Amino acid sequence: MLVTVFGGTGFVGRRVVRHLRHADFAVRVASRHPERGRTLFAGDGPGIDSVPADINDDESILTATRDAFAIVNAVSLYVEHGPDTFRSVHVDAAGRVAERARQCGVARLAHLSGIGSDPQSTSPYIRSRGEGEQAVRQAFPGATLIRPAVMFGPGDAFAAPLFEMLRVVPIFPLFGRGQTKLQPAYVDDVAEAIVRALRLPEAASIYELAGPQVYTYETLVRTIAAGAGKRPLLLPFPFPLWRAVGHACRILADPPITPSQVELMAIDNVAATGAPGFAALGISPRPLEEILPQIAAQAVSRKAAGNCARLDA
Repeated sequence: MLVTVFGGTGFVGRRVVRHLRHADFAVRVASRHPERGRTLFAGDGPGIDSVPADINDDESILTATRDAFAIVNAVSLYVEHGPDTFRSVHVDAAGRVAERARQCGVARLAHLSGIGSDPQSTSPYIRSRGEGEQAVRQAFPGATLIRPAVMFGPGDAFAAPLFEMLRVVPIFPLFGRGQTKLQPAYVDDVAEAIVRALRLPEAASIYELAGPQVYTYETLVRTIAAGAGKRPLLLPFPFPLWRAVGHACRILADPPITPSQVELMAIDNVAATGAPGFAALGISPRPLEEILPQIAAQAVSRKAAGNCARLDA
C-alpha cells in the first residue's frame, strides 16, 4: 500500500519514510524540493518516490495524495519567514492537506502535532498547533493525532546543540531555575509509532509519545554534560530575559534560540496521565542515555568535518 509523507525530508519525516519502507509500504515523499528526497533516499532501494508538492497549493496536494492508502503530515515550522507563518503552516495548510486527503478517499491520516498543543494558549506557536489539530479533525474526523514530546536523535535541534555547547562552555544558563519537566522521546521510536498506528485497524484518536524518563531541565542538561565528559556551572536565567534574547535573535538567518523554543521551555512537556502512548503500540521507548553516544559521535564528526573544510579553504 502507498503512503504519502508530506515533509518527508525533515528530521521526523525522513525517519517515517524509512520505517514505512521497512514495514513494506510504498512511500511517496512529498516536498517542495524533491531532489533533496532523491538524494536522501538514494541508497534505500526501490519503493520510495520523491515528488514535488507545496502544502499551500491545492492541486499540488491532490497530485501527491491520489491513490494513497494513507497520508502522514510531518510538516512543521519553528521560525516564521515571510508568508510561512505558524498559522499558515500548522493551521491552514494542515487543514488543506486533511481536506484533500478526505476528497481523494484516503483511508488513514496521521497528523504530527506535539504534547502541550493548545488552541487557547497565549503562545502563537503552541496555539497554532492546537488550532491545527482542530482544523485537521474538522476536515478528516478519523485522523490520528500524533503528539510527541520534545524529540532527540542524531542531527536533532535539541540534544545535539546542547551537547556541542556543553563541550566548550564552562558556565551554562538554564531556562529559569531549570525546573521545567521534560519527557524526551527518541525520534525513531516516534517514527515507528506512526507506522504502527497506520497499520492498526482501529487506532486511537490521539497518541502522546513520551520517553521512559521525566527529567527537570537542569537534570537533563547535567545528563548531556556528563555524556560530553563535562561538569559545567549551571546558572538560573530568568524567562523574561530569555524571551528578549529570542526576539533579538529573530533577525538572524539561523537563530540559536527562538521565541517559540523559549515558550515551549516555560511549560512542562510530559505525556498526560492515561493517554495512549508507546505502550499502546507495543513499543518500549529508548532513553536518552542509550542514544546519547550516537548524538555525540555525530557532533564530533561534524566538528571535525568543519575543521577540515576550514583547512582546505
